[in-house]
Amino acid sequence: MSKITIIGAGKTGRGFIGRLAAEKNAEITFIDKDETLVNELNTKKSFNVSFFGGVREDMSVSGYTAYTWDNADLSDSELIVVSVCGSNLKDVGAELGKLLDKNKHYYIITAENYSKPSKVLKDAIGLDNISVSESTVFCTTIENGGLNISSENYPYLQCDADLLEGYIPDIATIKPVNEFGNFLTRKLFTYNAASCVIAYLGYLKGYTDYAQAANDESILELLDKNYEVTNRVLCQEFGYDKADQEEFAQLSKNKFCDKTIVDTVARNAREPQRKLGNAERIIGPMRLINKYNEDTSVLEMTAAAMLLYDNEGEDEWRKIKTENTPEEILEKICGLQKGSDLYTRILKTYEEMRDKR
Repeated sequence: MSKITIIGAGKTGRGFIGRLAAEKNAEITFIDKDETLVNELNTKKSFNVSFFGGVREDMSVSGYTAYTWDNADLSDSELIVVSVCGSNLKDVGAELGKLLDKNKHYYIITAENYSKPSKVLKDAIGLDNISVSESTVFCTTIENGGLNISSENYPYLQCDADLLEGYIPDIATIKPVNEFGNFLTRKLFTYNAASCVIAYLGYLKGYTDYAQAANDESILELLDKNYEVTNRVLCQEFGYDKADQEEFAQLSKNKFCDKTIVDTVARNAREPQRKLGNAERIIGPMRLINKYNEDTSVLEMTAAAMLLYDNEGEDEWRKIKTENTPEEILEKICGLQKGSDLYTRILKTYEEMRDKR
């Protein structure tokens, strides 16, 4: 039987990583600093995972053991997944540095969307007998009373294969991915770009609820149009399998359109100044699509809508728009050359949208 130690028994640790492990009949050990949570896990001996929209039957996760750091035993561990807030990685590393057997090699994966989490954790552990990889967590999970979790039915935890140094986890749904930097670009251009299409075009149409915006007929049409072209150019640029990229995109669409996931347009649209960066989720894919002479019109509309975006709390963005013309924002923040094709088309679309408001 496969074995896995999951550090952090919160909603991602138990509801996503724990669920993936349970689906493959792995032997699961949870470690968490919260003694009350650990006691509850050991007392109840199981918890339930239900899925947004009832897309599949609920499942029970059971047969695990749970410990605090005081009584944790890692002697039988080989694969460790760390699912804690990025700010807690150093503390986890310090604990692991005390507990890991220096005569055994360990494979560790961080499951937290954080800046360079594998390096932060590896430095904090301070041992040589470890391979520390990192993953990107796509799965949305929500605590659903007690230990129970409501979850998106996302099927994989993708992680950096190079940092695992040839190790392949026995749990097949924990998937090492080669050239992980390209995979992160793939995520940015597929997931994050699509999220912006929904958020900013939804804002222009007056939506505040994110799922309602995502299910708007005209926005869906544009979203599908952008997915189609983005899928095509990502396969051309990075050699991704067409069916695999289409599944990847469809999983993001399923997430965004799921009305049981409560979210807001404002949360997804916040900080447009960051998202308009030259290598970011709108200008980056536009450049790639333009490279292959494909249609960038949906992202042009999105960029134009971002220039029009305004909301309470966006003080930095309001300051930028006060101090800079749209033309200057396209040059300084987006890194577009004045008079270039993308610059001209975005500006034209912006002016048309502005005049219609």
